[in-house]
This record gives sequence, C-alpha cells and structure tokens, in this order.
Amino acid sequence: MENDVAKTLDYLRKLCSAREYCVRDIRDKAEKRLGNAAEADEVVRTLQQEGYLSEQRYASAFARDKAAISGWGAYKIRYQLSSKGIPAGIIEQSLKDIDGEKAEEKLRRSIASKCALLKGDPQIKIKLLKFALSRGYSYEEVNKVVSEILHGKNEDLPQIDGRGDLCP
Repeated sequence: MENDVAKTLDYLRKLCSAREYCVRDIRDKAEKRLGNAAEADEVVRTLQQEGYLSEQRYASAFARDKAAISGWGAYKIRYQLSSKGIPAGIIEQSLKDIDGEKAEEKLRRSIASKCALLKGDPQIKIKLLKFALSRGYSYEEVNKVVSEILHGKNEDLPQIDGRGDLCP
C-alpha cells in the first residue's frame, strides 16, 4: 500500500509541475488512484508542504487566464472558483490580479463582434446585454459598453444608427 502512495505522489507531482491545480481536483485524483480518503488527504498535505499545490496560485492563474483569454468577467470567475471549493478571501485576492483595463477592452471587443453578427436585429440591445451578462460582467459595465457601441460614444468600435444598421 505504501508503494501505491509513493507512485501516486510522484504522478501528482508531475501533474502539479506542469500546471496549477486546485486542492479539490488533486484530492479527487489521489482518492481515485488510492481508493482511500485518508491516504488522499495525506498526499494533498504532502504536496502542499512541498509547494506543489497552492490554492492562491491556482486561483490567481485561473482568474488571469479566464479574464485575458476567455473574456470572462468577475462574476463568472468568482462562481467557478467557488464551485472548486476555493475560499472567498483567496477568490477576492485573485480577482485583484486581473488587469481591469484589459478586461474592459476584451468586453468591448466581444460585444462589438457580437454586434456585427446581430446587424439589423430589432432586439439587438437585449441580445447584447444577455450575451455580455452571460460572460460574467456586471450589469453596469455591460450597459455602459453596449450603450457606447449602439449610440456612437466610442469611435474605435462599430456603432448602430437609429434604424438598427451598423454605421460606417
């Protein structure tokens, strides 16, 4: 049995060396391989003591990646991290690591792209709001950007005139 723990520990060290994992995911992997919750907990403690596993590092990397690459907002990131069992204090700290300007620019670009797809749709504003809200942004952020795009307050992005057509 001790040999299984050592093999599992080596396997999980390799996984944690390649990328960040949360404690819950690693514990699940350890328990699946070992079939024993107590041994899985011991493996997790060992990985944490050795520095292979850190909830703070995982949450920060997750938040940065989802905001920058996937274009997620704070609400969606917070929900996903909490579903992984990450403590609220760590989640809030990881959300501070997100570059607010880049996140807003990502939101603007994604709404502008969606706007181009919805050209001529009479419910364009509602659909843009739903789209951006589903990405995890606050209503205030979304409404501001959608209004700017639809009413021409940002020259870099396409605008909609009163008839619902994209302005040149």
